[in-house]
Amino acid sequence: MRQAGTYSGILSGGISGKTGPHLLPLARIKKIMKKSGEDVKMISGESPIVFSKACELFIKELTQRSWMVTMQGKRRTLNKEDVASAVMATDLFDFLVNLVSESGNSGEAPPPLELDTFTSS
Repeated sequence: MRQAGTYSGILSGGISGKTGPHLLPLARIKKIMKKSGEDVKMISGESPIVFSKACELFIKELTQRSWMVTMQGKRRTLNKEDVASAVMATDLFDFLVNLVSESGNSGEAPPPLELDTFTSS
């Protein structure tokens, strides 16, 4: 049975650590944001902070769901099949289904995604 994710913590928790260290590099996030489309010219200083927090929450959620799959298999090491199973079992991660199904069928890592794939040009 597929599970829906809940992200009410984003709304109630707010954005913490605006001036402190971040787990993900803000410069890299800003670079990715700028490459997302020709129309993206200016990005405020707060935007990469919000994206950084969103990425942290995304990684945490996917890891927790993948770990549940690992524990159900009575194992102690999370592997790519656990991540694929978590993606397939959760509606929230539908946008990743093609990515995990490609890597599961070929036995090798999928090619890296190109940012050009997401642009409208």
